[in-house]
Amino acid sequence: MRIERANPSNPKGWLAGPWDSDLAISVGYACQGIDEPHLHSQITEVYLVARGTCDLRVEKTAVTLQAGDAIIIAPGEAHTFLSSSSDYLHFVVHSPGLSGEQARAEKIAVSTGRLGL
Repeated sequence: MRIERANPSNPKGWLAGPWDSDLAISVGYACQGIDEPHLHSQITEVYLVARGTCDLRVEKTAVTLQAGDAIIIAPGEAHTFLSSSSDYLHFVVHSPGLSGEQARAEKIAVSTGRLGL
């Protein structure tokens, strides 16, 4: 058994993944929605909203999520967070879980124009 806890003083972090275990996925969290337009070529991202609300953009679609919601973002779908409430917390699952340079190269910046912003 392994228990991990989000650190509320750190706006974003990773709880588990291939860099420190044999999991085939990576699990992280964020205490705020971060505006960083990007896509992934192979990773599917699953956001699970635990607390608060957020507004995000997936391609040219505006989405509002609240506690209890989940969104699955497929490889190739550009996305970014636009805002989040002060009490916001989400967990994120990456599949497949990648590590090191492979994980960094997988996050591909996109223009706000692609998102219709």
